[in-house]
Amino acid sequence: MIIGNRKFDTENHTYIMGILNVTPDSFSDGGQFNSLDAALVHTAEMIHQGADIIDIGGESTRPGHQKISDSEEIDRITPIITAVKSRFDIPISIDTYKGPVAEAALQAGADLVNDIWGFKADPTIAKITFAHGAACCLMHNRHKAEYNDFLKDMVTDLLESVTLAQAAGIPKTNIMVDPGVGFGKTQDQNLAAINHLDALKVLGLPILLGTSRKSVIGNTLHLPSDERVEGTLATTVIGLLRGCAFVRVHDVLENKRIIQMTQAILAR
Repeated sequence: MIIGNRKFDTENHTYIMGILNVTPDSFSDGGQFNSLDAALVHTAEMIHQGADIIDIGGESTRPGHQKISDSEEIDRITPIITAVKSRFDIPISIDTYKGPVAEAALQAGADLVNDIWGFKADPTIAKITFAHGAACCLMHNRHKAEYNDFLKDMVTDLLESVTLAQAAGIPKTNIMVDPGVGFGKTQDQNLAAINHLDALKVLGLPILLGTSRKSVIGNTLHLPSDERVEGTLATTVIGLLRGCAFVRVHDVLENKRIIQMTQAILAR
């Protein structure tokens, strides 16, 4: 898979997408990196620690988050994308489900659209992604955690998203999928999505796992968001064993080390 100017061997390696939230209210790191200087320092740190992609988000998507206007989101993310792109040679992902925001981000230099609604919230975003020749990550999501057969329904829902992308002209080689841990799922369903990540292999696409510091870990370990590193690392190992190609994380260094160690063991 090619994202920006980088080729990713998604069959044989697990890569790290480092999270850069330029928001005042994200559940784990809100307000820490929403100034340009802080964002650039943190980007440099994540790259040094081993990040392969930087995922920039301008609106929190945590439960009960405060929605903001397209223009406010664009004002938050475009200066950051432009600055990161001018200073660092690394692919940039834009975390948005809004067509106008994706358009502005791609014009500013983003290489991948990471949509928590899998192209189902805004009918324009797939065409915008295609027009820029960008890659995309289509996440599974539902408004309610109601399923007939959870794993089968999750695959079916994601297939609908993939169909939307391909109908817009996006080639399969530019698409990855995400089971959407923490979105439209109960605690047990979140754990099942992680444990049965390989159920998504039927789609024939690279898989991204995003569990970093999420409530599924907090609910399991009874810990606040700033004490969930070890729990996140456990999910990263499971994800690697189940064949995921990307993990989206806050704590890059720790996840990089555990991926390297796990891959070294498996290689022997």
